Amino acid sequence: MNEITKQLLGLVSDLQDVPQGAYNIREDGACAGRQNSEHIKITPKTDKPGIDIHIDGSTKGEKVYIPACVTHSNVEDLVYNDFYVAAGADVIIVAGCGVHTDGEEESKHNGIHRFFLEKGAHVVYLEKHIGIGSGTGQRIINPQTWAELAEGSYMEMNTTQIKGVDSTSRLTKAKLDKDARMGIREKIMTHGNQLAESAFEVELNGEGSGADLVSHSVARGHSQQTFRSRIIGNTVCTGHSECDAIVMDHGVVHAIPELTANSVDASLIHEAAIGKIAGEQLIKLMTLGLTEKEAESKIIDGFLK
Repeated sequence: MNEITKQLLGLVSDLQDVPQGAYNIREDGACAGRQNSEHIKITPKTDKPGIDIHIDGSTKGEKVYIPACVTHSNVEDLVYNDFYVAAGADVIIVAGCGVHTDGEEESKHNGIHRFFLEKGAHVVYLEKHIGIGSGTGQRIINPQTWAELAEGSYMEMNTTQIKGVDSTSRLTKAKLDKDARMGIREKIMTHGNQLAESAFEVELNGEGSGADLVSHSVARGHSQQTFRSRIIGNTVCTGHSECDAIVMDHGVVHAIPELTANSVDASLIHEAAIGKIAGEQLIKLMTLGLTEKEAESKIIDGFLK
């Protein structure tokens, strides 16, 4: 691994060294390191770039790391990663992507991740995106997540993009079977002329299935964000979608929710709120000795926590 990769790993995966257990570290479209564990096996695909991750049912609370790093300009990385999570498994998957530019050409990472959860499987999926570097080239990250949750399985998905990514198009689609549950938490901050699009579509196909989708975002400068969510209830199920956004400077946020109830027993809710930082919040913090900029920073940190 080069020094930029090591820096990016610390930012996107909180790694300061090679992790224990199973991991696959991707650097500029190639494998920079891979290791299996007793219960988690990682194998490279033979027909396209990417890996298959097999997590057996004896996995309990183990972490597997699969970060991807682009360390210089003029790189376009595309990867397909498939996760097969056996019945009864309990695993934490730490993903994330960091993109670094050092010239005028753009750098891009496109990651397509598919999850297949068997009965009763439990997955926590952590994905952090960040862009760094002094180059003027665009830093672009386009993640896709596809998930199929079998009966009684659970998936928690936490995605964070706070800094440095000039353009992102984020797509998440999921299908849930009986009593399966999914929780999604998205946190995004854009600035300058950055663009961010998020699209979620969840099909609740099994009785007792449920989804809870919450997005918190901040648009600063002249940046633009678009949030689309669609929850489809096909049976007795519960679905909740929430978009909360703070607009600053000349930022723009579009929130486009959609609920489809194909059953009289589907209970679906959407909430959306877009606005600026409340003046009374600023005043309260400034009376405690903070400057206006410090007060704004504290409020944003709390909002995106």
